[in-house]
Amino acid sequence: MGDLLLMRNHTQLLRCCFVVLLLVGMASAQAADRVYRNGVVFTADAQSSIAEAVAIGEGRIVFVGPNDGVKPFIGPSTKVVDLNGKFLMPGLIDGHMHPLEAGLKLAKCSLNYDSLTVLEMQQRIQACLDREPKASPDSFLEVVSWFQESMRPAGTKTSRATLDVLKTKRPILVISSFGHTALANSRAMALAKITRSTPDPVGGKIWHDVNGEPTGLLEDSAYSVFDNLLPKPAPAQELAAAKIALKTMNAQGVTSFLDAAAPTESIVAFTAVHREGGLTARAHFAPVIEPTEASEPKSAVARIAKLAKQCDGGPVTVAPGITVRNSKLFLDGVISAPAFTGNVLEPYRVNSGTPEKPNWVPGPSRGPAIYFAAEPLSQILIGLAEAGIDPHMHVDGDGAVRAGLDGVAAMRKAVPKADIRPAMAHDEIVDPADMPRYKQLNAIPVLSFQWEKPAGDTMGLVNYFSPARMKILEPGGLLAAAGARIAFGSDWPVDKLDEWFALKVGVTRTNAPDAPAEYHGRLGEDPGLSPTAVLRAATINAAYELHQDKETGSLEVGKFADLIVLDRNPLTIAPEDIANVKVLETVVGGKTVYEVEATSH
Repeated sequence: MGDLLLMRNHTQLLRCCFVVLLLVGMASAQAADRVYRNGVVFTADAQSSIAEAVAIGEGRIVFVGPNDGVKPFIGPSTKVVDLNGKFLMPGLIDGHMHPLEAGLKLAKCSLNYDSLTVLEMQQRIQACLDREPKASPDSFLEVVSWFQESMRPAGTKTSRATLDVLKTKRPILVISSFGHTALANSRAMALAKITRSTPDPVGGKIWHDVNGEPTGLLEDSAYSVFDNLLPKPAPAQELAAAKIALKTMNAQGVTSFLDAAAPTESIVAFTAVHREGGLTARAHFAPVIEPTEASEPKSAVARIAKLAKQCDGGPVTVAPGITVRNSKLFLDGVISAPAFTGNVLEPYRVNSGTPEKPNWVPGPSRGPAIYFAAEPLSQILIGLAEAGIDPHMHVDGDGAVRAGLDGVAAMRKAVPKADIRPAMAHDEIVDPADMPRYKQLNAIPVLSFQWEKPAGDTMGLVNYFSPARMKILEPGGLLAAAGARIAFGSDWPVDKLDEWFALKVGVTRTNAPDAPAEYHGRLGEDPGLSPTAVLRAATINAAYELHQDKETGSLEVGKFADLIVLDRNPLTIAPEDIANVKVLETVVGGKTVYEVEATSH
């Protein structure tokens, strides 16, 4: 109701303001290429104003306001679209995803993010093996989209024995959908030469059983050993994957994105699409600085700066292009069970009792040490700032959040005048003392709203986190209340790309209606965000994160015409219904890149 009243008040104010603007500018108005009118136009400007009409000329917004005001922009060749009350807003800006990986996954053996028993998991993988009866016994089967945190029943553990029973001699590697855990069979472990004496690499963990033997579960950099063993996709496959990813994004209303851990292959593939004239979203890339580079901070920064100089396309233009002005750093893993690789301030709890009479008490582990020690992290952030590159840090646990904020504080002190916009991705648990620091340091929490619900990954922490910490898990609303500028990032393909379900969860903190009974209700005590706030997170705030807010993110005169038309109004429908929003048209730089149905003219 608050959003509805705000919308009505803004409409009244806009009518008065736009009349004055029209009297000043009517004489100089030129015919627009396209006009949308008779709609509900959410501008995402500073006041979240609501208008009725938009005019586009040469790929830019030339008018936003009431229906009467757009008339001078309609000429003989102007395409006029009657929205018939439909909702129009800025295109979505996804501030954290992995699009090439997502496109490539579509051709791999997939567990489809499903909640599975061990037997169901085995049957799915065996079916993939059976579809390739002539595959060489030395060829890897890579399995993706394994929702490890939601295995049934709760607490299910897997090991290489889970895969060794399958009818094959092939090496198998199963990748968790979160992208931080892999499960290998014995053949794959042998090819990777992982034994009981193999040490944990920097930024990774090899799990061992009670006898000291590796279980087959590998965390973060521990499974990078397979990078040189898995078959590399051909450039043609990567090009096709980039094109598929763009089509998928456009259908969801995404007009700009950040590849938040961009391998060189991703930059090359999307650059090739751009050269073909097929780039249909503004593409930003954040190549990774690895923890192993911490010993040489200057060299690490120099490598990123060189890559940016080689691959960045220059200032953003009306037509979408390529930018390389961000760099990714992983400070920890994930807080979810059973990985527990997120760095936390309070220890993960352990059961000191029995399964029948549990007694959960603080255990010995706070997760692995921060992947970058404080001093090299500060030096890297300062170096990136001096090079004009925005850091994008993976911080899952509150220990990693604090370390990241401390690094940003050192950067701000050393380079106080630099317009650097550090992003803190995920922020699944944040100590209340650190919440105000985001605003103080102008650090941007980039949140995947779809995680803010009861599910296997969140409710699986009930015993391992204290009740007080469970109350503030996934603190989107709390961070916003502390003044943080919230941006949205889907983290696709960690989850299916469903932007509108994610935005719905950001408001309601509830799962889908057909979720299992144990996942009904709201998550924690966080108040969530308003519909207006989630739309701003996925538009103007994410544009700010990507240094693109002067050109996109809101519908204002002079900005690029990146916009979408929806089948319903997410500001006035029941919040649960936001998940059902359908995009009818996606426009980038004034050109339609996706359309599901023709609107009346």
